[in-house]
Amino acid sequence: MEILPAIDLKNGYAVRLKKGLMESAKIYSKDPSEIAKKFEDMGARWLHLVDLDGAFAGKAVNYKAIEKIVSSTNLKVEVGGGIRDEQRIKDYQNIGVERFILGSIALKNLNFTKEMAKKYKIAVGIDAKGGMIAVEGWAEVSKVKATDLAKEYANAGVDAIICTDIEKDGMLSGVNVEFTKEIALASGIKTIASGGVKDINDIVALKNSGKIYGVIVGKAYYEGKIDLKEVFKLS
Repeated sequence: MEILPAIDLKNGYAVRLKKGLMESAKIYSKDPSEIAKKFEDMGARWLHLVDLDGAFAGKAVNYKAIEKIVSSTNLKVEVGGGIRDEQRIKDYQNIGVERFILGSIALKNLNFTKEMAKKYKIAVGIDAKGGMIAVEGWAEVSKVKATDLAKEYANAGVDAIICTDIEKDGMLSGVNVEFTKEIALASGIKTIASGGVKDINDIVALKNSGKIYGVIVGKAYYEGKIDLKEVFKLS
């Protein structure tokens, strides 16, 4: 199973939020590239990067910080937050980003997302509150069921789905294994769990489900609840 340590960016700093609320931001580093190097040294293959400011603004805000992070390691990097057009994908591709996460736009413009999936390595971000899709930095909850959106992308050439239970995110309360499995089964696409990982037992539960491709680890690492070196041995 693929383990993706996460760096969320706000004002160029590495932060973590609770339930996606910007006012809950806690700063963990003023130089996120140093964290990325640590992840690589511990055995990471992938890095999950989110431009939090960009998710709200609908455009890249932390581009320079992302460029520095990508250039500082040999990790494969996926980036999300504010990607709304092909030019932004190209800009990120030009600095070495491997995979591009489409969230709000994946709900609002299915045709665009499917077109991009034919040309680039696209991950669709399915972020849900109470099973319903949330967009615009999770500030808005739609009337679309998460599983229905997953079905829409079943045969669209999407590389991965990143599935977040927002109520769990940043809370260290345990990952929602069943919800992630539902998305994986609905889409048939390799699905990455996100939100709520509290310790290595969550990773084991996801792996034992047999249906889940990967998991994003954020706050559990930053708060010292999980030993990534041990976790990478499971991947």
